[in-house]
Amino acid sequence: MVSVLEEPRKKKLGEIFLEKGLIAKDQLEEALFYQEKYGGRLGWILSTLGYIKRVDFVKVLSEHYNLEFLLGVENIIKLIDEDLLNAFDPLELSKLELIPAKEEADTILILTSNPDSLKLKEFVDRHFKNYKIKQIAITDLDLVKTLETIFKDKYIDITVNGLFYLTPYYSASIVFSKGQVLFMAIVLYVFLIGLYVNAIFTLSVLMLLIQLIYVSSILFKFIVSVAGAKSEMTQYITGEEVSSLKEKDLPVYTVLVPVYKEPEVIHILIDSLKNMDYPQNKLDVILLLEEDDEITLKAAKENKPPSNWRFLIIPNSIPKTKPKACNYGLFFARGKYLTIYDAEDIPEKDQLKKAVLAFKKGGERYICFQAALNYFNANENFLTKMFTLEYSYWFDYLLPGLFNLNLPIPLGGTSNHFDTEKLREIGAWDPFNTTEDADLGVRAFQRGYKVGVINSTTYEEANARLRNWIRQRSRWVKGYMQTFLVHSRNLKRLYKSVSFKGSMSFMLLIGGTPFTFLLSPWMWLMFIIWLLIKTQIFQPIFPSIVLYLAIFNLLIGNFIGIYLNLLAVFKRRLYNLLPYCFLNPVYWLLHSRASYKALYELFTKPFYWQKTQHGITKHKIDLFTSS
Repeated sequence: MVSVLEEPRKKKLGEIFLEKGLIAKDQLEEALFYQEKYGGRLGWILSTLGYIKRVDFVKVLSEHYNLEFLLGVENIIKLIDEDLLNAFDPLELSKLELIPAKEEADTILILTSNPDSLKLKEFVDRHFKNYKIKQIAITDLDLVKTLETIFKDKYIDITVNGLFYLTPYYSASIVFSKGQVLFMAIVLYVFLIGLYVNAIFTLSVLMLLIQLIYVSSILFKFIVSVAGAKSEMTQYITGEEVSSLKEKDLPVYTVLVPVYKEPEVIHILIDSLKNMDYPQNKLDVILLLEEDDEITLKAAKENKPPSNWRFLIIPNSIPKTKPKACNYGLFFARGKYLTIYDAEDIPEKDQLKKAVLAFKKGGERYICFQAALNYFNANENFLTKMFTLEYSYWFDYLLPGLFNLNLPIPLGGTSNHFDTEKLREIGAWDPFNTTEDADLGVRAFQRGYKVGVINSTTYEEANARLRNWIRQRSRWVKGYMQTFLVHSRNLKRLYKSVSFKGSMSFMLLIGGTPFTFLLSPWMWLMFIIWLLIKTQIFQPIFPSIVLYLAIFNLLIGNFIGIYLNLLAVFKRRLYNLLPYCFLNPVYWLLHSRASYKALYELFTKPFYWQKTQHGITKHKIDLFTSS
């Protein structure tokens, strides 16, 4: 290989910035101190600190290396031989920050936003060992836009169908398999025949099955929560461990921020990430926007995020979902690790460091660590209070319990921290699943990876309006239904991949949750009718064993639900929410309303993404500064 750089360097990078008047001497000294502490490229540090523009950084970089500088996608594309470029994987080119543009005699023209990098040299050694190399410097944004322009169809295809190509049996693009349709038809047929032959016996058996499902679901959640309570005595990652981290050794960390028409909250996350206890030059933040969302793009630009933020416009295609946007962003992720934050999220400052430590301590089997989610507007109204109780229980007890018992963990929609390469390996998110996070957690477990939890919290905006809450919850429940249908298509494969206890956990949590939501109103209706008019009409279908189970579910089941909320109150010291724990049955009935909406959409528009409106809280938001 002929040397990548053909002329000696004449000046140091910092000297050129000073000579051009782009920075002051004290800014250079600050950047050099920052470089000494955190490592990284000086120009990129200056850019992420907001002292120079991205374009000026690359211009100076090209001068530093005696390279030509080219600006603008239109100018760049004129230089490219698409036949040559199409021979390469666009994912690899994006990661390496280079484009092999064309071949001229014995010379290869390479466009790069990172001249003289070790990765570039390795790429040249692999593909163009006997060629001379000519480099042209371009900005990282122009590089991404060029790749998007040339590989647009390929990006969209893999974004939408990548999981289906890799493992079609895990894709929710098929709602019901032929086997599932046949099974449901047989069950319905047997039930109707049973009603015709002996209606009382048939309905008694049905009631017995319903009560058994209820009691199994209740006891399962109680046992898992008791296992999760052990985590109160343990900090997975201690403050001392965070303080002892060598910040020079911290890897690049990608943060995906999928948004859609949320201009009113985008500033929250920008401010939060600026305050994160993580080197800004090692944060790779990608804002994922839809083509028709100019208002959020405008709001993001007006908030003037630093140069480590990139804006990606997702090409318009069906389905229009958050997981599709995340898949698209994954193409351009530079980080060793990756997380997702919603636009209104406020993660604790040291969360990324805790995730890095968790991966180091956990070992190679871990693909993801889930941080806890909670709400900054808990006291706004009844809905936000119940939502806070629910999330406190779910993330403080249920998920740690699943982790402690080595069971599949349905991930939350944000603050899940991934090993980027392992995420790509399993096909990333299913764009057809409306609860893509829960599906991904189950699928990762099936592929032999482990999902853990970390003791860090991200604060979000709890839904304060009922209609908005119903839309959001119906999407989540529909996704649970989709996930259950996907992974129950082949029970033998499920059993082999997650074991018997993992299969039962999946059935009771992913399948049992929407099932109990759908049945609850009918059970309450029968109880209320009996309570008010003392009718004996239900007595024949409630023989002794069914009646005892129903009473257990009514009394003990609701008590356990209330008790689990009480645990959350004391763990988070949310003592003002104590009276609301006793309203848990009312909150469950709201879930039932959302679940029937979800069931209807499962048949009519299974991939439709019910948008949740954010920025409607009246609560004043303060950034959290500590763990």
